[in-house]
Amino acid sequence: MLRVGSIVIRVDDLPRQREFWMAALDYVPREETSDDFALLRPRGGVGPNLSLDQVRSTVHVPPRIHLDLYAEDQAAEVKRLVALGATEVHWDKRPPDADYIILADPEGNRFCVIDSG
Repeated sequence: MLRVGSIVIRVDDLPRQREFWMAALDYVPREETSDDFALLRPRGGVGPNLSLDQVRSTVHVPPRIHLDLYAEDQAAEVKRLVALGATEVHWDKRPPDADYIILADPEGNRFCVIDSG
């Protein structure tokens, strides 16, 4: 049986992205971080790892893959993430009754905050 062990995000500024994603998801470094790679794990030990790989790449719009992050208090989480450096992405095809808000991390990698409450 397979399971998702780690999700890898390409980044330009590894220290900044590591800081953002650790604060956003309450993740901690799994092991020593190198100059070009960081492996983060959930503080509580449940869920996939997040790997940040410092490799120059172009952000694709729309992205071929993105994270859906579930939140019981969507408005509070969006506000917190924006304070950490995320930006809201406006999409003209988003339905008015959508249960998600599209955000981008400090480097433009998109993810959705889903209202699970």
